[in-house]
Amino acid sequence: MILKASQRSGAAQLGQHLLKTEENEHVEVHEVRGFMSESVMGAMKEAEAMAKGTRCKQYLFSISLNPPETENVPVEVFEGALSAIEEKLGLEGQPRMVVFHEKEGRRHAHAVWSRIDAETMTAKQLSFFKSKLRDVSKALYLENGWKMPMGLMDSKARDPRNFTLAEWQQAKRAELDAKTVKGIAQECWAVSDNAKTFAHALEERGLYLAKGDRRSHVAVTYEGEVFALSRLIGMKTKDVRAKLGPPDNLRSVAETKAHIAEAIAPRLDTYLKQAKTQAKAAMKPLHDQRLAMRDAHQAERRRMEQGQRERWQRETMERAARLRTGVRGMWDRLTGDRAKIIKQNEIEAYWGLRRDRDQRRSMLDAQHKERRELQVRIRETRERHARQILELHKQAANYRLMRDGNTQSRSIRSEFSRNAGEAREPHGRKNPSRGLELGR
Repeated sequence: MILKASQRSGAAQLGQHLLKTEENEHVEVHEVRGFMSESVMGAMKEAEAMAKGTRCKQYLFSISLNPPETENVPVEVFEGALSAIEEKLGLEGQPRMVVFHEKEGRRHAHAVWSRIDAETMTAKQLSFFKSKLRDVSKALYLENGWKMPMGLMDSKARDPRNFTLAEWQQAKRAELDAKTVKGIAQECWAVSDNAKTFAHALEERGLYLAKGDRRSHVAVTYEGEVFALSRLIGMKTKDVRAKLGPPDNLRSVAETKAHIAEAIAPRLDTYLKQAKTQAKAAMKPLHDQRLAMRDAHQAERRRMEQGQRERWQRETMERAARLRTGVRGMWDRLTGDRAKIIKQNEIEAYWGLRRDRDQRRSMLDAQHKERRELQVRIRETRERHARQILELHKQAANYRLMRDGNTQSRSIRSEFSRNAGEAREPHGRKNPSRGLELGR
């Protein structure tokens, strides 16, 4: 289970993110503990108000718990992970909120603690929390028998294409996947020897090498988004300069955008629009099916929740009816029957809770399986159309090379004609002894 955490403020913004349903198909508030309010937004306001009595600026500790994509993880595992985190970081007893998100057939959790100790009005110190969480994450993989990522086993083996939130948002504006952009840049870097071959490899994939205003080398997308090259390939600026040389001979960002608009965009606009239209048309039935599945799953969960609530109320009344009152109740107390009945009721209540939780888990596992099967089709459709758009970029680059080659051919023919003319004698007569001078 991958654990990502941060100390932060902005309680209202974080609360809105936890309850956001636009990007998540299902949002479930699992727990609000240690607050007067029982809602997430109310608890966030309490945490912010308490922090105003201290000098602490980052009064919240937020963490996301992401299990492996193919695993159906029960609630008990998440709760055990949260307990281990609290013990490791010294957050036992601190007020917290736990919210589950479901998207694309995957379920992950968000937990938020208030760092403020109400008794001492001081913030809990969370020194080296990243390394401590890494230890907890490794233990969770080992305890549950999950396949551990290489980056968690050895920090040097982490995926070099991991990206920050700002990079993801920038790529989203450009309608590109940030990890894909990084992967493309790193692949081009690996197969290139110099700036010329690197620029050509980038252009075949819809990226253009340019000279940045504030950075040394940058990559410009077809849509005009600018990415720092050193961050894309994960290398230092001096190493990039050592291989590509100074960027002085490259076009500036403005010139590159103008070049794209003049030489590439007119040819590609029609084809790219058509390809994107086809992609949207192919995705629409899958998108509609995803929404219909989401609504059906939500309805099924409401029905189960309502049915379990009614059954729990009915069973609670039945258990309460076993406890007799009046003289008979006094007799039950004297004979010890009342204590036996209370014990029986507690056992039945416990197993009733376990039954309801297992029933809900079975339903969620079935829903997640159904949603993952649909997600496989969605991913395949996306990748197929992404390859089509990438091929359009490659065709545009090849057409440009063919155009440049024709220009060179014309230059060679012109030079050939000029040399041939110089070999003629005055008044246009050929030299009979030597013929046409082709140049040695």
